[in-house]
Amino acid sequence: MRKTSPPIRAERNPGPVSSHVAAGDLGALPPTLASLNARVVACERCTRLRVYCETIAREKRRAYRHEEYWGKPVPSFGDPDARVLLLGLAPGAHGSNRTGRPFTGDGSGAFLYPLLWEAGFASQSQASSRSDGMQLFNTVITSVVRCAPPDNKPTTEELRNCRPYLDEELALLRELRVVVALGKIAFDGFTEYLQRTGRIAKRSAYTFSHGVEYRLPADGGWLLATYHPSLQNTNTGRLTAPMLLKVLTRARTLAGLGEDA
Repeated sequence: MRKTSPPIRAERNPGPVSSHVAAGDLGALPPTLASLNARVVACERCTRLRVYCETIAREKRRAYRHEEYWGKPVPSFGDPDARVLLLGLAPGAHGSNRTGRPFTGDGSGAFLYPLLWEAGFASQSQASSRSDGMQLFNTVITSVVRCAPPDNKPTTEELRNCRPYLDEELALLRELRVVVALGKIAFDGFTEYLQRTGRIAKRSAYTFSHGVEYRLPADGGWLLATYHPSLQNTNTGRLTAPMLLKVLTRARTLAGLGEDA
């Protein structure tokens, strides 16, 4: 059995937290995480993003014209005792911006959640809404930007405006051992965090590519990377299900949750 990595240490030390929280149930979260998610949902720092998300929610896609869109910043979803963090780019305009939960209701989620289930991180293979009963075990999903950006391209200022939320969340995840960056922007966002908080000296030593893994010097945690599960990547075969499952299984091993399959 591989030796378990120690938690990625945070600067704060909140009290005990509960496990396996269902999506959208802020009341079931520890007060610190519930407060963070509530502030994320109420955020209006980026005018361009708020206008875009609200416009999409109002106009809707024809296939979802009878649904009520979320249309707000999307909070993280998962287990507050998580050992593994999946870090994405941003909500999809008609996915998370519609459903209010990361990677739910679009092609990226349809690709990701069955693999999370197969890797033992999810209670079921299909994710459709905040009320579908999905639970995550030992993992949490969040993104570097909490609002859907036009063309999936947040500006530098928008990325900067969301940094405090990621910083705070990482401080609250006391058992975190492994971060899996879903795509280069998420990878860059996390390495910027590591440099900003003094955990690494130079980001140049950390280069993004699919399947790469780095042992973090400050605390013994791990950073893994994969191509983002966007339709652009999955439909072209750049990212296949076995490729992503291998990364998720490796994350599970490094987190001390079981050996590689």
